Amino acid sequence: MGDNAAVQHANGVLRTINGGLVAKAGFDEAIRVSWQRCLNDFRLDPARLHAPSVIDSNNLKDLQERHDELVEIARAEIDTLYDQISGSGYALLLTDAKGIILTDKVDPTLNKMFRSAGLLVGAEWSEQSEGTNGIGTCIAEGRAITVHRNDHFRARHIGLSCSGAPIRDMNGELIAVLDASSVGSHDTRASQMHTMALVNTSARMIEKCLFLRRCQPYRVLRFHSRPEFVNLLHDAALALSEDGHIVAADDMAVSLLSAPSRASLIGRPVSELFDIGEMELAQLVNTRMALMPVRDQRYGRRFFVTLSPPQLMSRIDTQVDRARRPPSERVQIVPAPSANALSLADLAGQDPQMLQNIRAARRLADTRVPILIQGPTGSGKEVFAKAIHLASARAAQPFVAVNCAAIPETLIESELFGYKSGAFTGARKEGMRGRIQQSSGGTLFLDEIGDMPLSLQTRLLRVLEEQEVVPLGCEQAVKVELCVLSASHRDLRQLIASGGFREDLYYRLNGMTLELPALKDRVDAEALIRRFIALEARPGEAISIEADAFDCLLGYDWPGNIRELRNVIRTALAICEDGVVRIADLPRSFQGARAKALPAPSQAALTAPETQMAPTAAGGNPLEAAEKAAILRAVEANQWNMTLTARDLGMSRNTLYRKLKRHAIPVGDARRDDLSRN
Repeated sequence: MGDNAAVQHANGVLRTINGGLVAKAGFDEAIRVSWQRCLNDFRLDPARLHAPSVIDSNNLKDLQERHDELVEIARAEIDTLYDQISGSGYALLLTDAKGIILTDKVDPTLNKMFRSAGLLVGAEWSEQSEGTNGIGTCIAEGRAITVHRNDHFRARHIGLSCSGAPIRDMNGELIAVLDASSVGSHDTRASQMHTMALVNTSARMIEKCLFLRRCQPYRVLRFHSRPEFVNLLHDAALALSEDGHIVAADDMAVSLLSAPSRASLIGRPVSELFDIGEMELAQLVNTRMALMPVRDQRYGRRFFVTLSPPQLMSRIDTQVDRARRPPSERVQIVPAPSANALSLADLAGQDPQMLQNIRAARRLADTRVPILIQGPTGSGKEVFAKAIHLASARAAQPFVAVNCAAIPETLIESELFGYKSGAFTGARKEGMRGRIQQSSGGTLFLDEIGDMPLSLQTRLLRVLEEQEVVPLGCEQAVKVELCVLSASHRDLRQLIASGGFREDLYYRLNGMTLELPALKDRVDAEALIRRFIALEARPGEAISIEADAFDCLLGYDWPGNIRELRNVIRTALAICEDGVVRIADLPRSFQGARAKALPAPSQAALTAPETQMAPTAAGGNPLEAAEKAAILRAVEANQWNMTLTARDLGMSRNTLYRKLKRHAIPVGDARRDDLSRN
């Protein structure tokens, strides 16, 4: 921006009163107050050009390592948000509480433009440094805010439009900002409302995940007035001490309980809030996935709650606890209310990828955006599609599923499009409404869409574009109201490259792709198994499973995924005696699973000299020793590939390397080997 333009910007916003400069009227109050801070407190000159303040690489690395847990959690949500706004010219930025950019997500074609604007990793965007802007003013105001074009204090930034939302820790302190910024935006301020809403929602998701991660040492009570929202990221959460007092609360808990602040909840016994005592809390811990109805003490409103026990070391703790548990111990399961189909809440669990899928599905359920569900065979693609349908306003309308791979090619055309009387030899006298017409007003689910013949792909594309179908033997088109979900275990892009699938149909079906993980890759397998046992048990029937049988389920690879899990559980519940599932009730192939679930320490680990097995920081602490042994087993099982090891242990690579260092496990060769593999 030239000097004249910069001066015009300053003169257009500032006026002189009693010899001093103040911001003119007409600005949003928060923007006006921010300008006053920039003028009076920070003594900034809006027309002065200056280079962005960027910290050096060493300090940046230290800063990123201090915030690695935050960055790890945020990146998954940033990826999801980026998919929603990609192509609109926005960069996504995550900063610390001082406005220093920790990580970003930028369209590679626009990277140079954003760097020239000073929006790069390591740059400081506090108000003190850059004046009024989406990041710095969000920090100063402590709330979500949009700073659009001329709202910016510095003249060099008036081409920017920035929307920033705060992220708070478990104590309610602002620790980060999520920001979406565009360069050269000519849209109106009102047009930024949609972006602001998306950024604010994503910031709340990051905040909730961070809250749950950092509250792992405590019992966590999760609740909502709607049972299907409990144990999803939209519910409320309270962290409880051993004696039942509240040590942390999230913003949703403050909202649902009509409390004035988080601080007003801290230190209070949970029995002051709900009609629940230690006996009920103990029962909830023993039945982690069970929902319990309670009333709040102040207004008598009904909520549904669950309670999870402390999880000090996540998956490693699970391995240690499992190793200590006597085979005769039984895991108690409380049957869930009966339902004809699984809901999104039933499928959610705590797996990060599934939580992203559930959140996206809830957002899109009542839109016409087509969803493509990808995942291995048996991963529950049709079950997931039905759950999306049930979560939508179309739930009372038909859900029509078509397996494109199961219907013979000679019949699939008539099945999809229908036919009139006498359309072909063997046709019904009265004709038939096709699956597409049957689904009108509800949901059409096209399973294994990759196996649809090319000739029918062309007809399907026309139906989707024109929202009308022509049955076989008819000349008159029939109008339909379609909402289409599709699924495939095949890579449709590879099919497009080989000529087996139409590219235009792919883009018509792929409004958003949701990837369902294989069961063996889910980090919440234990909770998922408990949930399915509860769902398959008969209402009112007390069910328990012996610990060694439960370990077999946990240690099995589940090549058939969710479908195999449900079949095994249904069979075991049908043949077990006295409501107790034992190893004998499981298939023979499961007999070796328990040994796999608890791999013995390698010979190298057992015979390593004391110089290699140095004491941990805890100095003989049995939990530290168990953690070290578990890490050693994992790294050796993955041949020192740190990426695979971190995934198996459910932690980031940075966290894994810190633990390796703490336990004096040599990491130099591991890092080099890891880099060579990746």
